Amino acid sequence: MAIPYVRGIEFEYGRVDQISPLVRRVIANNPGPFTYVGTGVYIIGKGEVAVIDPGPMKDEHFEALKAALQGERVTHVLVTHGHSDHSPLATPLAGWAGCKTYAKDCGVHTAKDELGSPDDLGFTPDVRVGDGDVLSGPGWTLDVIETPGHTINHLCFGLREENACFTGDHIMGWSTTVVAPPDGCMGAYMHSLEKVRAKGFETLWPTHGDAVRGKAFVETFITEYANHRKAREAAILAELRGGETSIPAMVARMYADVDLRLHPAAAMSVLGHMLDLIKRGLVATPDAAPTVRSRFDLVTARA
Repeated sequence: MAIPYVRGIEFEYGRVDQISPLVRRVIANNPGPFTYVGTGVYIIGKGEVAVIDPGPMKDEHFEALKAALQGERVTHVLVTHGHSDHSPLATPLAGWAGCKTYAKDCGVHTAKDELGSPDDLGFTPDVRVGDGDVLSGPGWTLDVIETPGHTINHLCFGLREENACFTGDHIMGWSTTVVAPPDGCMGAYMHSLEKVRAKGFETLWPTHGDAVRGKAFVETFITEYANHRKAREAAILAELRGGETSIPAMVARMYADVDLRLHPAAAMSVLGHMLDLIKRGLVATPDAAPTVRSRFDLVTARA
């Protein structure tokens, strides 16, 4: 079964939409191959609210958020991870609101910088949070969930009152997620997928695209998300068994039906799989610090 993507979304840039009893969303005008229609900024609660992933530093977007938050008190500004489409507006928004920013850690260089979506190396959270931390306000409670994989510092936030999860880039309804070394880790990513699946959420709210809704559908969606990665690994192993040693050559065949603009990101994800296979003793390379240009071979079993 293929991933049952959710690609339809109704919105207008800058408009605030009530998308559940406790959640509103404003979408920034920064569409692209990694952001889909743009960064979806979530406002949690009423009166005293939290904002998740404020998004890029664009004046019109900042003004739209201010208008959406007029008459309310922002108590928390939360960031899933430090990429330029998620965190740059966090500190300015918190400064405007007079509150603190919360994240695991940011300012870490990742491969996205080379893929045309730069890291936000200037963002440092006021408060560092992780597994077990709880953030709350009137009528809402957010559980912090560490989900390394897309980045080492990625967080999701579970909204208890609606059994929903804000998944950042960890799980997206419209596409798979880039897991790119050196910061991305395929083994950690697969573990984090299972971690979220096991919590039994009824709704997933990604930062890009619309929700994955319904407990059974969420279960199926995450399962197929993981199965997709397993299928990619199997395809890589098949390429290696066939004598192919080059990641770019593998990508050309394995991602033939994917937008060419995404092939560099696909190559980084294949490298992520390779590093995981090396760690598991299934693949070898002569390079001490493997890249997408390295040569890879299957490890021959010895009696």
